[in-house]
Amino acid sequence: MHYDNIFPAKFITRHNRFVADIEIDGKVCPCHVKNTGRCKELLIPGSNIFVQSSDSQERKTKYDLISVYKGKRLINIDSQVPNKVFKEWAIAGGLRRPVTYIKPEFKYKNSRFDFYMELENINALVEVKGVTLEDGNIAMFPDAPTERGVKHVLELIDSLSDGYKAYIVFVIQMRAVTKFRPNDVMHKAFGDALRKAHKKGVEILAFNCDILRDSISPAKAVQVIL
Repeated sequence: MHYDNIFPAKFITRHNRFVADIEIDGKVCPCHVKNTGRCKELLIPGSNIFVQSSDSQERKTKYDLISVYKGKRLINIDSQVPNKVFKEWAIAGGLRRPVTYIKPEFKYKNSRFDFYMELENINALVEVKGVTLEDGNIAMFPDAPTERGVKHVLELIDSLSDGYKAYIVFVIQMRAVTKFRPNDVMHKAFGDALRKAHKKGVEILAFNCDILRDSISPAKAVQVIL
């Protein structure tokens, strides 16, 4: 995926989940944060970031925060992009089966999953999770408790009895991580649900991404450790 109108800036402070102050061209201005997660290890005063500019008169802020450097590693924090990257990856053969049909936002029981897909003769439900948390080259999810995430995992397990193939795919929004694991310290219930799903037959996959200042694209599969 390619971004237009990308500019370098510096992060100053975050006021709430949606708005931060940035410094760009020597001026301080508000910026929309495209990720409601905590991102405390990333959004540090003085961090180098990239923002996207918009000329829309209907917006309250001119800029969107797209990515941030953690040391020398550039991490995309746009929470709207993982589904787009997953779709690109799946169509290119990431699921190891040809995709013959794909429908976003599919309702099943009390959940709305990211995708319903037809893979040859297989009907599949897919939940996609964007990952921005990393420690020692190991990517982790979640970075905050997610009861909604637990509910999605448990209902994916239920879908198996209705004949669906089920996938949970973690899109790691950075490069050069070697492994993925659930963040049990932050929310053990999510990790437990993920392990249960794996035992029941839900396929759990992860891949990292190539990140440039103005693009993000799927890269390599990453080992999942449960």
